[in-house]
Amino acid sequence: MTMEDVIDPDAAASTGSGVFGLSHDRREAAVVLIPVPFDATASYGLGAADGPAAILQASHQVELYDIQTGRPYVRGIHMLPIPEDIRAKSVSARRLFERAAESAGAKSEVDALCAEVHESVYQTVVEVLAEGRLPGVVGGDHSVALGAIRAVAEHHPGVGILQVDAHADLRVAYEGYRYSHASIMDNALREAAGVGKLVQVGVRDLCESEVRTAAEDPRIIQHHDASWRRRLAGGETLECLLRDVVEALPAEVYVSFDIDGLDPALCPGTGTPVPGGLLFHEARLLLQMVVESGRRIVGFDLSEVAPGSDQEEWDGNVGARILYSLIGFALLSDPQPSS
Repeated sequence: MTMEDVIDPDAAASTGSGVFGLSHDRREAAVVLIPVPFDATASYGLGAADGPAAILQASHQVELYDIQTGRPYVRGIHMLPIPEDIRAKSVSARRLFERAAESAGAKSEVDALCAEVHESVYQTVVEVLAEGRLPGVVGGDHSVALGAIRAVAEHHPGVGILQVDAHADLRVAYEGYRYSHASIMDNALREAAGVGKLVQVGVRDLCESEVRTAAEDPRIIQHHDASWRRRLAGGETLECLLRDVVEALPAEVYVSFDIDGLDPALCPGTGTPVPGGLLFHEARLLLQMVVESGRRIVGFDLSEVAPGSDQEEWDGNVGARILYSLIGFALLSDPQPSS
């Protein structure tokens, strides 16, 4: 009997079921999701540490059949337990972060805790890849992607990062923190030698040094939101713009999806919202065109989903649907079942 025979995709999620109402264990899942409830270096709004739990809860309302990706659930999707030790590290690091002005060693202590989290994520993703499964990190702030990017770049040398984000995240040790969420792509390019390309989409809030870095590093291609809107107003089609993105990517792609890359109406609780951005269907079309081009999605992360007290269901709802989209398109790009 196959998983397809056991699952009733039209039924409501049962109490205590796993992500998306599924009950796959790790051994039978093509996709393994790694929750990382950590947001110690958030520089504006907090709450991303609650993202994995909010997404898990909201995922029970997501329909398993998808008009663009079909039935990804039949390949198996498993989310690991939300790790309480990482949540505790987040709390400890945030306390240090908030009293850094009075403590000379606080910043180095925060960096040390961040490094421990990155190493934990790295080791888990290494194991998932060795099992022949697709890893997906669920943050947490964007810094938690570093361990996953390192592991994927080792496993798939030359991999390109497709980053959907309002921010370039190319600052060097932002606010004095080596592993700041605003420094994730600077760290990825420094520490993950296998990364061959970084293509950024939706960027609309960045500093001068990040513009210079992108101009000087041939691995980086930035698609600024303002430029896109001007081109659209001039008569170019969205498909043309998205094709420019896809054609810059190598054969293997890691998708790093910061939820604030979307219009903030879709993610009002996120820590650093910026006006503008992609609409939900535009983000899905981008993923679809990556797959239709013949490129393969070999890993992904989703970060900065931060459910506020008055928007809890909405932020988690959108986050869960973006997560299912990432899973669905990634599986479409790799039709072979996991080993």
